[in-house]
Amino acid sequence: MIQIPRRAALSLGLLAAPALLLRPPGAKAQARWSPDRSMRLVVPFTPGGTTDILARLISGPLGAALGQTVVIENRGGAGGTVGAEVVARSAPDGLTIMMGHIGTLSVNPSLYPRLGYDPDTAFAPIGQVASVANILVVNPAKVAARNVQGLIAAAKRDPGGISYGSGGNGSAAHIAMAAFADATDTQFLHVPYRGTGPMMSDLISGSLDITMTGGPAVLPHVRDNRLVALGVSSTTRSVAAPDVPTIAEQGVPGFDATQWYGLVGPAGMPAPVVARLNMELNRILADAELQRRMGPEAAEVAPGTPEAFGTFIKAETARWGALIRKTGMKVE
Repeated sequence: MIQIPRRAALSLGLLAAPALLLRPPGAKAQARWSPDRSMRLVVPFTPGGTTDILARLISGPLGAALGQTVVIENRGGAGGTVGAEVVARSAPDGLTIMMGHIGTLSVNPSLYPRLGYDPDTAFAPIGQVASVANILVVNPAKVAARNVQGLIAAAKRDPGGISYGSGGNGSAAHIAMAAFADATDTQFLHVPYRGTGPMMSDLISGSLDITMTGGPAVLPHVRDNRLVALGVSSTTRSVAAPDVPTIAEQGVPGFDATQWYGLVGPAGMPAPVVARLNMELNRILADAELQRRMGPEAAEVAPGTPEAFGTFIKAETARWGALIRKTGMKVE
């Protein structure tokens, strides 16, 4: 049985024994979450991007498991730092959590010299949700290349002449394209947006040339022939786009710029609260129907412990921080 001091239990508003935090959702006794309260799942980007799509896929099942409404709150801006700061400054009571991703949790600490929070201590990892291979796509009316080598050749002929959009500084597309440019010795013009949704609108309309972002955002447009997929950023082909070769197998050996997503809350969340959220998250990710809905969008579930997710975040922060320092990436 997990024990919590009586004073801590009262400060958390727990009316039942602490062990009830880990009871199944069907248990009659109430824990921290109840139907008369709402829970915020902050998405630090505008609607329409991969972060938003995955958050909405799990919000319903999570709310059902906890017995209350989970409200998606999109707080875009500054590469996800606006929404991240909201969560970092929230009460650690389990009622405010964030769908973090590679940018907000591992890239921004090196990209933004002055954040409104300490990225090393501001969040309590809950669990990884999914990994998503980025897909390099072009607007066929703007770029003639139909494979990675063709794009590299075009970029070398016109350094900085091909524009790519991202969901903001530090977003998945920004870091993936920076890694691609570094690996291929090419230059591209970065155009940051306040979210993947508006960026995709401009890419489809022809205001942008290319992007490399998650499958959920681009694959529907590839299927509708509005965009052409050139390559996948993971080391293996995506199950959602098996006919699209990886970038690595097209003459860029070892290339890997897969993005990932996971839930975090404000630092200081009690261990039983984190444990309950992690338990429900892993239960949701094990659902075959949820996996079916994620699969066609190139998202693969990645269940695990809070501790494993925290270790992973630190390793990714070191990896991408090294690239940022090498390339001199800056907030534009």
